[in-house]
Amino acid sequence: MLSKAATVSFDALRLLRMIVAAASKHSTGNCTIGFHFKNRLGENDLSIEPMKPRVATVWLGGCSGCHMSFLDMDERLIELADKMDLVYSPIIDVKEFPRDVDVTLVEGAVANVEHEEFVHLIRRNSRYVVSFGDCAVTGNVTAMRNSQKVERVLNRAYVELADVTPQIPREYQTIAELMPQAQPIHELIKVDAFLHGCPPTADQIWFAMNELLEGRMPAFSHVYLRYG
Repeated sequence: MLSKAATVSFDALRLLRMIVAAASKHSTGNCTIGFHFKNRLGENDLSIEPMKPRVATVWLGGCSGCHMSFLDMDERLIELADKMDLVYSPIIDVKEFPRDVDVTLVEGAVANVEHEEFVHLIRRNSRYVVSFGDCAVTGNVTAMRNSQKVERVLNRAYVELADVTPQIPREYQTIAELMPQAQPIHELIKVDAFLHGCPPTADQIWFAMNELLEGRMPAFSHVYLRYG
C-alpha cells in the first residue's frame, strides 16, 4: 500500500503529464496560447480544466480611437467573451496590471516616464505583446511633437493656450513627466505583432484576436498593411 506522501507525489506527476499534454494540444505554429489550467485535486480524483486565454488591452499616448474600434466589433464581442478572459483594460475596472497575461494589445506611443515604466511591466507579465494601431506602431500623431523641444510643447499647452493661471507644471505628482520624444512601443520593448491602422478596423481586430486565440500569429492581407 502506498504511503500518503507517495500518493501525493504520484498525483502530482499525473497532473504534470496532463498539463504537458494539454499544452501541446493548444500549441500551433509559432505561437502558444492557453498555458493556464485549473486543477481540482481530491482524495480519489484528479482532473484538469483548461482556462480561457487571458487578454489585456492598454491605452498609452493615443486618442483611444483604437479602443473605440475594438468596441465597434459589436455583437462579435460576445463571441470573443466566450473564447477569452479580459483581465485588464480601460473598458473594465481593474487598477493593476496582472501577471500571466497571454496577449496584450497596447494602444498609443510611449510619451512620458509613466508609459515607459508601464511598457516594461507589460512585457514582463505578457506572453505576447501587440502594437495596437499606428501610434503604437510608428508614433504617428503622438510623435508629431518630436520636432519641438519639451519646454516648447509645455509652454504651448500650459501657458499660451491656458484660460486661467498659466503655469508649466514642475511637480510631477498628478501628471507624468514628458519624455524628450514620443516613441513607438518596439523601440523600448520586444513586440510580437503589429496591428496597423489609425485606427485599425473592427474587422482587422476581429481577425487578429481570433488568430491569436487560436495560437497563430496574424498574417494580414496587404490591404491591411497600411498606415494612417
